Amino acid sequence: MLGEQKFQGIGMTSDRTRQRLIRQLSEAGIDEPHVLAAMSEIPRHLFVEEGIAHRAYENNALPIGLGQTISQPYIVAQMTQILWRRSKHQKLLEIGTGSGYQCAILSRLWDEVYTIERIRELQLNARERLLSLGLRNIHYKAADGYLGWKEHAPFDAIIVTAAAPVIPERLLAQLSDEGVMIIPIGAAEQIQQLILIEKVQGEIKQTEIEPVRFVPMLPGIQT
Repeated sequence: MLGEQKFQGIGMTSDRTRQRLIRQLSEAGIDEPHVLAAMSEIPRHLFVEEGIAHRAYENNALPIGLGQTISQPYIVAQMTQILWRRSKHQKLLEIGTGSGYQCAILSRLWDEVYTIERIRELQLNARERLLSLGLRNIHYKAADGYLGWKEHAPFDAIIVTAAAPVIPERLLAQLSDEGVMIIPIGAAEQIQQLILIEKVQGEIKQTEIEPVRFVPMLPGIQT
């Protein structure tokens, strides 16, 4: 367990407020006990700017600077739950470290998490937060997410936390057989579709999950 004394909030960042969010997620259909436990344990207020920490346990996306957002808790939980139920729990690749919040949740559920972020400043900040929480099974890389992390492939699961116009072929190639990927597909200025991809004996199956809105998945690295 994480150090509750060290990370305990007060008022609108308290454990009571956190548990209210967990109840809302349960009512919205998040019913995987492992996922709810991870969501309950990770203090989301540490992943947002201090000025909006009182809003951390609202079920809303929030800005984290540099044109990026921390995803709505429901979407974090939904994407995690889908992957958890369909994949092995050994090795996962995350595209888009962002604030590190989604990564923290994943690190409580998979043996090893590999996370890529194209904005170096974001990943440095996220790494500092994640290490302060004692999360040591996370591997970091500042790189173009479209390229994945070939050296550590194949992955049991891949999660993409930004919207791509099409499914990146290099990520598909790094998915293990029987592996699963979840990714939002669509233009940044439009409602996108959350897509579940399953690879079975080299064949790819796609399933639409629900409409979503994410920041765009961009190529290259931003220093």
